[in-house]
Amino acid sequence: MEYDKNLYFSLKKIVDQCQQMQEKIEKNTNLSFNEIKEINIQLKHHQQVCEKFKEYNRLINNAKEIEHILVKQNINDEEFLTLAKNDLESIKKTIPLFELQLKKLLLPIDPNDDKNVIMEMRAAAGGEESSIFVADLFDTYKKYFDRQGWQVTITDISPQSHGYSYLSFIVKGKNVYRKMKFESGVHRVQRVPLTESKGRIHTSTITVAVLPQIDKIDFKINPSDLRIDVYRASGAGGQHVNRTESAVRITHLPTGVVASCQEGKSQIQNRETAMNMLKAKIWQQLKQQQKSKLDLQRKNQVGTGERSEKIRTYNYPQNRITDHRIGLTLNKLDIIMTSGDLNEMIDQLIADEQAKSLANLKI
Repeated sequence: MEYDKNLYFSLKKIVDQCQQMQEKIEKNTNLSFNEIKEINIQLKHHQQVCEKFKEYNRLINNAKEIEHILVKQNINDEEFLTLAKNDLESIKKTIPLFELQLKKLLLPIDPNDDKNVIMEMRAAAGGEESSIFVADLFDTYKKYFDRQGWQVTITDISPQSHGYSYLSFIVKGKNVYRKMKFESGVHRVQRVPLTESKGRIHTSTITVAVLPQIDKIDFKINPSDLRIDVYRASGAGGQHVNRTESAVRITHLPTGVVASCQEGKSQIQNRETAMNMLKAKIWQQLKQQQKSKLDLQRKNQVGTGERSEKIRTYNYPQNRITDHRIGLTLNKLDIIMTSGDLNEMIDQLIADEQAKSLANLKI
């Protein structure tokens, strides 16, 4: 029986690990809340893999049993033999389909896929027509959000006489970033503007940035990364200050962040205060680093807004919408813009992303 043995044993290892984690939860009463939470996240992540593997394993075992019967047993029942051979051929055709589905389930998940998003839309090349298209595309997005059951909240807006030069909004719901991340980039529109008196077709662009909403950053400080110095407090404080080394300075070696306190009445109190200050300083530094990363991500997403950087073209005279990243053209621009039905295009973009990931998947 031919099947992908490397894939099989990789999956078997995952299933065994899930079984061990499940037993750990059921038998170990000393697990902390965070440990149980982490195990449940892992189990949920691999649930589909485990369920699909059971079917896959059953098919392989059935095929092996049929082959054994056909090769080892002396059977003269022609009808039985025909049925067995047909079953074997059916399984052989089904197994590659199962393997493809299982490989897709093994693909690494973008940790931001289930996050809400912050979206920014800006008018770029094309003047007033560009601002008008910001409003038009935003209306299409709103209809798509309604179809998905998502909530949208506008956070900033710069209206023009026609349309908007800038829009910022938050979208909340299930798998928002997974679907909306493909909208990042330059969108080009070709049409006769409402303000065009001679009927000439104009080409304009807008930029769209899609950023995962920043969660609170959880971090732990490794005690081995700290240098703690104690010294005699200076300044006012009377006899207590002069007699004891109660002041505390804590240095976080990896970042160089320093926090100190000498105002408390004891070394323990000053140490606790200094540690809280240190955590606050490190948190602020991490927050700034993440903001810088998102700023760079935003810049990379939208480019300069030039027409040549387009990811998608909306051609109104020809009633077509083309996504240049995957070469997909749909000749129903009017329906898509008025209904907000972006599913076909977004599904194709997700499929393309999966295909590229599968090509690089190492098992």
